[in-house]
Amino acid sequence: MINNDVIRSVRYMLNISEFKLVEIVKLGGGEVTQAEMNAYIKKEDEPGFEECGQNVMSRFLNGLIYFKRGKDESRPPLPPELPTNNVVLKKLRVAFELKDDDILSFLENAGFKVSKTEISALFRKEGHPNYRSCGDQFLRNFLKGLTDKVRTSKTN
Repeated sequence: MINNDVIRSVRYMLNISEFKLVEIVKLGGGEVTQAEMNAYIKKEDEPGFEECGQNVMSRFLNGLIYFKRGKDESRPPLPPELPTNNVVLKKLRVAFELKDDDILSFLENAGFKVSKTEISALFRKEGHPNYRSCGDQFLRNFLKGLTDKVRTSKTN
């Protein structure tokens, strides 16, 4: 899944502005201008679209954790990681404080059936015998289910 899709999904999910997205990247230790962020949230076929780089995405995910959970100054900063689908899934899980059952219910509500064992395999370290790579479809359905939950809980 491309990084821009994740940023757009999180923006919609939290109902936040481009300014707040820039602040989130800064929380994660990155630098991005307002113009760059505007280019990242455009659709691929819109003029001015620019693909979000790996470094910005990594900083965005770390910043999202700090934005949602707060930053503990006594702990070392989160290290930047190459944002694969598995890393995106892990960082979203941490940011929104999700359990396996939450993820299962999101996916079930999105019409995507998986087992708890399959989910735990996605959170293993690469190289582990039971590691499983997270596909684009899985991540899309997870984002859809998470968005439904977050937006529904905000209205209630």
